[in-house]
Amino acid sequence: MLNLLEKKAEKIAEASDKKLKKALTLQDLFFLSLGGIIGSGWLLGGVAAASTAGPASIISWIIGGIIVLFIALTFAEISAALPKSGGLVRYPHYAYGGYIGYIMGWAYLLYTLTVPVVEAEAILTYASTYIHGIVHNVGTVVMLTPLGIIYGIILMFAFFLINWFGVKFFAKFNTLMTWLKFIIPVITVVALLFILNKANFTYYGGFAPLGLEKIFYAIPSCGIVFSYLGFRQALNFGGEAKHPQRDIPIVTIFSIIVGIILYTMLEVAFIGAIKWPAGITWATLTHTSLGSAPYFIELKNTGIALFAGIAYFILISSFLAPAGTGWIFVGSSARTMYGISADGYYSPSFLKIHEKTRVPYVSLITTTLMSLVFFLPFPSWYLLVGFISSAAILTYILGPLMLISFRKHAPNLYRPFRLPLSSVIAPIAFIAGALIMYWSGTETITMVIYFVLLGVPIFYLSYASKALGLSKAFSYTVGVIEFVVTATILIINYLFVFSPIFKESLSNKTIIYIVSLFIMAITWLFFTGLTASKVSDEDKKIFNSSYWFFGFIFINAFVSFFGAFGINTVIPFPLDTFLMIVIDFIIYLFAVKAVYKTPALEEAVEEMENERNN
Repeated sequence: MLNLLEKKAEKIAEASDKKLKKALTLQDLFFLSLGGIIGSGWLLGGVAAASTAGPASIISWIIGGIIVLFIALTFAEISAALPKSGGLVRYPHYAYGGYIGYIMGWAYLLYTLTVPVVEAEAILTYASTYIHGIVHNVGTVVMLTPLGIIYGIILMFAFFLINWFGVKFFAKFNTLMTWLKFIIPVITVVALLFILNKANFTYYGGFAPLGLEKIFYAIPSCGIVFSYLGFRQALNFGGEAKHPQRDIPIVTIFSIIVGIILYTMLEVAFIGAIKWPAGITWATLTHTSLGSAPYFIELKNTGIALFAGIAYFILISSFLAPAGTGWIFVGSSARTMYGISADGYYSPSFLKIHEKTRVPYVSLITTTLMSLVFFLPFPSWYLLVGFISSAAILTYILGPLMLISFRKHAPNLYRPFRLPLSSVIAPIAFIAGALIMYWSGTETITMVIYFVLLGVPIFYLSYASKALGLSKAFSYTVGVIEFVVTATILIINYLFVFSPIFKESLSNKTIIYIVSLFIMAITWLFFTGLTASKVSDEDKKIFNSSYWFFGFIFINAFVSFFGAFGINTVIPFPLDTFLMIVIDFIIYLFAVKAVYKTPALEEAVEEMENERNN
């Protein structure tokens, strides 16, 4: 049975869900997902990928798209069967209970909070071609100045206003903007193909001049997976759709297919149209003006008047494309906060719906303000996009696991879309998603893991004592210890392992990293087990179902440090990737075994059955 806190949250959430306006059509949902996909990735992802993998970045876009499509197929079945606003943070709660449910909810909230910021940064990066003083170069990275950050905050306020006026206005406005966002990249591809230079695909070292491993490193680090993950918007707005069970699977699959075709052609066109400045190679492409406005510069420098005119349309798209994704994710972050609160983790205040506009307005205001914080540590598109991608993929890998869980524990749930070959597709999707995280490199993996774990003490401070019957003294003590240990080790790793501030030897970095990783693993496993020993037999399940997750994150971090994408490479590519495939498959088996029939899933299934019968 649900505990008292969960019952209260579920009751409020059920009433709030009914207030949400069911206004989104198939077209609206499609353009929400496509609008999420066509953002700053098309403006800056091409040059970032080419500077990392050379012409082989074309393959990176195809592989990244196929992997995300596999993951999306698992979500298509889940979201069609259980359409919920904020569903993407409610589903893990249904499969694994409160502990993993909270961790994944927090991880996804981090993702949705940072996306509007990175889109605002992309707008300003392009705008620097005609507005001076908003960016400057720090080493090889284009970063916002204080003035640029102020402009970014103004853009965030505009994103907020578009969401404030209600989901129907938001959807219609977004559909119009997405048409424009789609048309301009297509025109860009056509124009650049007229000046394509075939020799560019073998210049400076051949098709893969920087090594085969860079094809895979580009997927998480250069905005590729970041772009494709925009498909999730239709899932997040599922509770506000007219026919979610029919429309969501269609939208999910076709938006990604369209995205793969568009982004692959954009990469081909970009690479073929490069006019090489003196002394520039693939690895230094972003050091030139191409790093700020790649397609604009290419078309402007053709010397053809028509193409120069098209270049200025790209400047228009440099606002529309990132802005469209930005305002979508401002709405998505509000639904994410709404979903976490519906699971009982945060205050029921975040479930309040505005009587006139029918939007979760308390969540919307709160998440918009929280997003602004990320301008300070990540004042650059190139710095933030890798972090975002890995934070997101950490939550996406649960899709295959939840599919298997719901098939096992809710076999009679009505499924408008039933994924064929799910027993084959689910492990492939999990392993492929896990590899994306592994390919992002040790620094990104470590930062994502520790930032995610930094938010978990909130689980103890706001949920555990109320919902699980733990004493406040115990809950607060565990929460504070975990926070202090994680924050301390995060700072130590940043300063002595990743940052150039302290020039430690490789052997010292290895010792610091491995010892700190061991301390983290012991701390989290110990307190998870200790907490499980103090709760009821029913509540023990939520902690016992989490051990696979800690194994997953800490083993990934360990192997990454010694792999081809790490700092002390002992296991070369592709042996490290083959090793991770084996490890991730074993973890997948443990994760599938850990799912159980949660009370929250029973309640959700019962609610859907009641809706179908009414």
